[in-house]
Amino acid sequence: LLQVEKRLELVKQVSHSTHKKLTACLQGQQGLDADKRSKKLPLTTLAQGLMEGSAVLGDDSLLGKMLRLCGEAEDKLAQELIHFELQVERDVIEPLFVLAEVEIPNIQKQRKHLAKLVLDMDSSRTRWQQSVKSSGLASNLQPSGAKADALREEMEEAANRVEICRDQLSADMYNFVAKEVDYANYFQTLIEVQAEYHRKSLALLQNFLPQIKAQQEAWMEKPSFGKPLEEHLAVSGREIAFPVEACVTMLLECGMQEEGLFRVAPSASKLKKLKAALDCCVVDMQEYSADPHAIAGALKSYLRELPEPLMTFELYEEWIQASNIPEQEKRLQALWNACEKLPKANYNNIRYVIKFLAKLTEYQDMNKMTPSNVAIVLGPNLLWPQAEGNMTEMMTTLSLQIVGIIEPLIQHADWFFPGDIEFNVTGNYGSPLHVNHNANYSSMPSPDMDHGERRQHDQARRPLSVATDNMMLEFYKKDGMGVRVMDTSWVARRGTSAGRKATSAPPAAQPP
Repeated sequence: LLQVEKRLELVKQVSHSTHKKLTACLQGQQGLDADKRSKKLPLTTLAQGLMEGSAVLGDDSLLGKMLRLCGEAEDKLAQELIHFELQVERDVIEPLFVLAEVEIPNIQKQRKHLAKLVLDMDSSRTRWQQSVKSSGLASNLQPSGAKADALREEMEEAANRVEICRDQLSADMYNFVAKEVDYANYFQTLIEVQAEYHRKSLALLQNFLPQIKAQQEAWMEKPSFGKPLEEHLAVSGREIAFPVEACVTMLLECGMQEEGLFRVAPSASKLKKLKAALDCCVVDMQEYSADPHAIAGALKSYLRELPEPLMTFELYEEWIQASNIPEQEKRLQALWNACEKLPKANYNNIRYVIKFLAKLTEYQDMNKMTPSNVAIVLGPNLLWPQAEGNMTEMMTTLSLQIVGIIEPLIQHADWFFPGDIEFNVTGNYGSPLHVNHNANYSSMPSPDMDHGERRQHDQARRPLSVATDNMMLEFYKKDGMGVRVMDTSWVARRGTSAGRKATSAPPAAQPP
């Protein structure tokens, strides 16, 4: 019992501390009913704020729908939290309070009362013994007289009270020891109630998440820059990425004769604005037709910001190995084989881009963008390794190999990708060959013009006023860094362009 008595104070301290900390964890005000507690709950305030925001924005916007759904979810979470806190308060906090503030203090009071009774008993015994001595009787004789009898009775009653109190205290202490399992069960109940609360909350959130995701997926106006190609195509229901088609179509109208297209650095603010507009699928062709370099920059940015290059990481090694084949015919065969392995979405988009770049090089006398130059400035945006090295390394070996891949694709676009192509796929743009919105140009010159006509037309063009970045082109002009010019005479010897379109394979060998 002495050990139990020592533990009483320790258990009281622990119970009191736990009760205090548990009470502090409650988000609602303790002691209030569910309705009053709900009004003061932070989650309820959050839910109300979300619903008010939804009402302001309306269901016409994605944010409005998200706010409404999240507001409903938070409100239900708040109701679950209130139920959880009420249960914890009833089954854990209140019993701990009773243990720390009622049951153990009662035992301790009983212990103090016993000590007082013992003192009273000792005092009675002392008075009785003094009475015996003062009577002058011998120690073995019983005192006589009314006073002595009264003192003896008082002593006996005190001893009886001590015995009763001691028995009661012992019973209470044994009771405390026996109920330790019940006290420990409070904490088990706490964990069980928490587990049930979290299970219900998780089920509630899992019920709302599909609705929230469905709203996200159903919303068509999603950004395209930096997003996977297939995701953008699936959401928009397109075959050609919107930024690619929009930029190519605008360039066909206003940029084919622009000197240094894709090489000249556009205005940073114009580029940022155009990219943002493309992300919203809203482009004012009239506004940007006067700045083809911004359009070209936006196309390069889109291609470069794809999480995976258009020509894919999976085929990177195969592209590089193909570019390293010394024999021209086998090299083209290997490049053709790699093209055929591209996923459908990537194939459609690289075909679209390469066909456009091939058309761009038809105006190389004016725009100075030969297949080699185009490959130099655009190649690194179409293919790059999954783990890039530093810039110096990329601008040496890797870039040379990538240029060796892109250049022949442009030179023989009709052979690699047979058949004509409609650049204005969605029909949302004007005629790319005959309508020119750039007031600084007269009309689009035909690549079939003779030299004199081109020269006369070129004099009417506005001078180039944007600063250019010649780093890449100058780099390739250095000794030992020139791009290999491929001997393609065998293609002409083997057959006409029409014949290649019909076979859709290298003339020397049909693919398996």
